[in-house]
Amino acid sequence: MLRLEKRPTPSRFWSWGTPVLAVALTMIAGGMLFALLGKDPFLAIKTIFWDPLFGEFAWYLRGQLLVKAGPLALIAVGLSLGFRAGIWNIGAEGQYIMGAVFGAAVGLAVYPTESRLIFPVMILAGAFGGWVWAMIPAILKTRFNTNEILVSLMLVYVAETILSKAATGFLRNPEGHGFPGSRSFSNYPAAHNPEIFAGTGMHWGVVAAFIAVIFCYVLLQRHIVGFQIKLAGQAPRAARFAGVDPNRLVVLCLGLSGALAGLAGVFEVSGPAGQISIDFSSGYGFTAIIVAFLGRLNPLGILLASLVMALTYVGGEGASTDLGLPKAAIQAFQGMLLFFLLGADLLSNYRIRFTLIGKETR
Repeated sequence: MLRLEKRPTPSRFWSWGTPVLAVALTMIAGGMLFALLGKDPFLAIKTIFWDPLFGEFAWYLRGQLLVKAGPLALIAVGLSLGFRAGIWNIGAEGQYIMGAVFGAAVGLAVYPTESRLIFPVMILAGAFGGWVWAMIPAILKTRFNTNEILVSLMLVYVAETILSKAATGFLRNPEGHGFPGSRSFSNYPAAHNPEIFAGTGMHWGVVAAFIAVIFCYVLLQRHIVGFQIKLAGQAPRAARFAGVDPNRLVVLCLGLSGALAGLAGVFEVSGPAGQISIDFSSGYGFTAIIVAFLGRLNPLGILLASLVMALTYVGGEGASTDLGLPKAAIQAFQGMLLFFLLGADLLSNYRIRFTLIGKETR
């Protein structure tokens, strides 16, 4: 007989061991999925996890890891602050899109002006766009006690509609012969986010991600606001007795996560993506939720988790091209990671006990 027994205190070993277990279980279940699709599971797993690091084209793919990990880390770090406080921002994808639209609109509004101030202003505009979009669920939550999960999620679809209007309307390239999409930022040096070191994938968005990780780590470990965030999530009643204003935390956490998602958007549109397009929405905002939990809502853990998830993006593209795996299978593979993480997380708070012939073993 199998039963669960609640631990007196959460297990420190399993708190950090469950992400490793979740990755291992994802590989096993993913291999079974690939086998059902008629592909060699071992070759598929090797293509996803080994080839980007040590394969024939690893010199190029390693740089792509930073390109993918930058926006994931930037968004996930912001989300982790709210998640720790029990504030559930599920609409980071919409904030990411709006950051890109706001930043691109500012840069294209002054085209073809050449000034060193254009790119910094675009960055501020991108952060502002993400912040504004996050303030909608924040205000509705604090004023009317609406559910921030539903509101932030529904706003993603509104943002996607605005993105479509931007690509086909108010930001469309007037010299693009009617095709949807804005001007290319790679041909607009004052508004371009280039690689800082050629071939490394390191651009200003990656730098911003490192800064955000350090900032949030210090905030959580050394600042009274970080203490209030953790207290609100672990003991809401105690937080209220300690004088923590829950509405203030909602505005702060949603605002920070929205601004960081907006930054990820503007760095992406001015760099790797290169333009506003109908398919600019890449799902980073949703994938960052997996990254946040895989990193245990810890900024340093999130940095590592973003690299692991970036590996599935880069390796998944290789598997799709070389092995003919459908992109939907790669997305399902990524989704399995969150599924197994949430399932394995049970071990942090419970121990499994077996009862055999009247005796119990652990």
